[in-house]
Amino acid sequence: MGIDIIASENALPPRADKLVFDLDWNLLRTFVVIAEGKSITRAAERLALKQPSVSNALKRLEDRIGTRLVDRDATRFELTEAGLMLYEQAVEVFGTISQLPDLMQGTAGAVTGHVSIALASHVVSPIFDRALSGFHKAHPRANLTISVAESLEVVQRVRERRASFGICLMRERDPALSYTMVYREHFGFFCGPGHRLYGRKNLTLADLREESSVSFQTDNISDALRPVALLRSEAKLRGNVVGVSSSLEEVRRMIVAGLGIGPLPLHVARRDVDDGLLWRLPPYDNPPAVDIYLVTNPEKRMNRAEKALVEALEAEIAATPVEERIYGP
Repeated sequence: MGIDIIASENALPPRADKLVFDLDWNLLRTFVVIAEGKSITRAAERLALKQPSVSNALKRLEDRIGTRLVDRDATRFELTEAGLMLYEQAVEVFGTISQLPDLMQGTAGAVTGHVSIALASHVVSPIFDRALSGFHKAHPRANLTISVAESLEVVQRVRERRASFGICLMRERDPALSYTMVYREHFGFFCGPGHRLYGRKNLTLADLREESSVSFQTDNISDALRPVALLRSEAKLRGNVVGVSSSLEEVRRMIVAGLGIGPLPLHVARRDVDDGLLWRLPPYDNPPAVDIYLVTNPEKRMNRAEKALVEALEAEIAATPVEERIYGP
């Protein structure tokens, strides 16, 4: 008889209680994809669903939450304040959920589990290669995925715990993450065999003036390749960049194909120079330097495989003298 009259002072309000226990997690997942793609159409493509289904899922979630999450029209797509707050919390939730399969595999026996690595496209270093090789020999039952993205996206994946760790350039430090310098690379300008400057020696920076160019998407004053952008400005290259890509291989392709001159890490381009596919252009002295970092999230609960690979990489970094981690000149 007391059941009808006893109530907890800490009980959730009816609406909040209903939201917590009745929320469809698939709606939340769909919303995360919509927010990241900034488009119903792109979200539908990523989820392999029809566009009306995704639009309906967003409407159902807004009905459940009780507020509008997205402001959009034909030319604009923005998360509302509530939508931004929900997105930030949702990625935290899914970051935790994504770790459950590996965490549930147990702690005894051989090291197993999956490692998700996010890299900038021009991460070329024997340090990373040795860490991967040693990790696989020691833990053959573990597996990994390596995905390539812009440095900003790499950092975002690590922050949201969608990646075990990242290796990339750094524009500005996120205080929630940890950074360890892996190596320093130096960039130079190069041209392909069909370019008018190919094969010419003793050039100066003035010889590059008004040349067409190609580059990386992060090559601007406010982004990770700021030193390269400053050099581009000093050389007075033509203002409009003919082609851009986040992939080193595609920037290299455009240079070799003759679309324009472009920047590449010196140690990465060395073999192509030796093979006659690329020609080094000025400046020959004091080329711009960019540091590459290992990025980890202290809040991420790593499985045994993730811990083992991060520890192997950190050990390789610590064992390699700083002067041997400077590539280029």
